[in-house]
Amino acid sequence: MSFFEKHITPDKLAKDSIWKLLFRFSLPAIIAMSATSLYNLTDSIFIGRGVGAMAMAGLGITLPIMNIVSALGSMVGIGASALFSLLLGQNKNETEKILPNVILLNIILAFLVFSIGFFFTEPLLQLFGASEDIIISGEIQKGSLNYAKTYLKILLFGNLITNMYLSLNELLRVSGYPQKSMLIMLASISLNCVLDGWFIFGLKWGIAGSAYATLCSQSVALLIILLHFSKKTNFIHFSKFYPLQTHIVKSILKIGAASFLLHFCTSIVVFFINNALSPFGDLYIGTYSIINRVVMLFIMIIAGFNQGMQPIVGYNYGAKNNQRALKTLKLTIFCAVIIMSIGCLLAENFPQQIASLFIDTQNENLAIQTQNIFFLNITVEAIRIVFIVFPLIGCQIVISNFFQFIGKPYLSIFLTLTRQILFLIPLLLILPEFFGAKGVWMSMPIADGVASILAIIALFFFLKKQTH
Repeated sequence: MSFFEKHITPDKLAKDSIWKLLFRFSLPAIIAMSATSLYNLTDSIFIGRGVGAMAMAGLGITLPIMNIVSALGSMVGIGASALFSLLLGQNKNETEKILPNVILLNIILAFLVFSIGFFFTEPLLQLFGASEDIIISGEIQKGSLNYAKTYLKILLFGNLITNMYLSLNELLRVSGYPQKSMLIMLASISLNCVLDGWFIFGLKWGIAGSAYATLCSQSVALLIILLHFSKKTNFIHFSKFYPLQTHIVKSILKIGAASFLLHFCTSIVVFFINNALSPFGDLYIGTYSIINRVVMLFIMIIAGFNQGMQPIVGYNYGAKNNQRALKTLKLTIFCAVIIMSIGCLLAENFPQQIASLFIDTQNENLAIQTQNIFFLNITVEAIRIVFIVFPLIGCQIVISNFFQFIGKPYLSIFLTLTRQILFLIPLLLILPEFFGAKGVWMSMPIADGVASILAIIALFFFLKKQTH
C-alpha cells in the first residue's frame, strides 16, 4: 500500500496505523497550506519591494476584512467536511446532499458579502485604520487607504470564486482525495506566484496586480475541482439537485461556526491592533502585516496537521472508537509543538534576516532609504517579542480544533474566544498606555500563553471524563 493513495476508504480510518493515517492525510495538506503561506510571503515581498512600505500598510489594513470574507468560505468548507466524516462514521446516507448545499450556501453568502462590502469599502477601511493621501513638499504622498481600496474592491468582486474554491477543496480532501486536493492547491499557488511577478513588475499594475493574480489562479483551481465532482465515478459527485436542507445547513453552520469565529475574532483583533498602532504611524501597521505573514506560515503547517486529524478523529469518534480518536489528538499535539518551537527559534535568532526579506534598505532615494531602515528596526523588535511563546500556540490550536471535530463547537468557540478576544483585547487597551507600541507586541504572547494554559486544562477535564 503506497503512502499517497488516490482514495483513502472509510475502513482504513478505523484500522490503519494512526501515524500513517495522520501523515497521509496531513502531509498533502501541510504541503498545500505551507505553499499557500509561502505564496502570501512572496506576495508581500513583491508588494513591499515592488510597490512600497505604504502598500504593505494598505495590505495590512485589508487583512481583517478579507479574514471575515474568507471566514464564510472556511465555515462552510470545514463544517461540511466535518459533517461528512461524522455521517460516514455513523453509516448515514445523507452524504450526497452535502455537496449541493455547500454550493448554494456559498452563492448566498457571496452575494451578501459583495452587497455589503463593495458599496462600503472606504468607510470600512477607514474604520480599520487606513490613512488618507497627504501632500509633502508639493507632492501627493499616497496613504494606505489608496492602496487598500484598490486591492479590496477587486477581491470582493471575486469573493464567490475564492470561497467556492476553498470550501469545495476541503470537501475534496476529506472525501478521500488528499493528494488531489494538495496538487490543485499547489497548481493554483504556482500560477499565482508567476502572475504576481508578471502583473506587479512586468505590467506595472501595482497592488491591483496582486489581487488580479489571486482571482485568476483560484478560478483555474475551482474549474478543476468542479470537473472532479462532475465525474460519477468519484466517491461524492453531482448526482441530482437538492434544495437547501434545513438540518444539513444547520449542522454545517453549527460545526463550522468555530472556524468562522476564529477568523472573525482575528479580524476584530486586527482592528484593535491596527487602531492601537495607528497613533505611531502606518509603518507600525506595515510591521504587523509582515509579522502576520510570517506567523501564518507556521500556523498553516499546524492547520495542515489539523486537517489530517479531522477525518480520523471525526470517523472514529462517530463510530464510538474514542481511544483511537484521543490517540490521534495526542500525536497531533506533539507534532504541533515541535513545529512551533522551530518557528520560535528562527524568529528569536534571525529576526533581521526575516524582516529584510520584505524591506529594501538600499533604495537610491535617501528619504525612502531612511524610512525603510526605521521600518526594519521596529519590525525586528516586534518579531522578537511576538514569537516568544510560540510553542504553546500549537497546542492551543490543536485542542480547540479537536473539540470542533468531535461535534463540541461551543467549547471550541469558547477556547477560540479566550485567545482572540477575552485576553488579547483588554491587554491591547491597557499595555500600550504604559509601553507604547511595544505594549501592542507584548499583548500577543501574554494572551497566547494564558489561553494555551486554559485549553490544556479543558482537555484535562475532558480526558478525565472519558475515563469514567
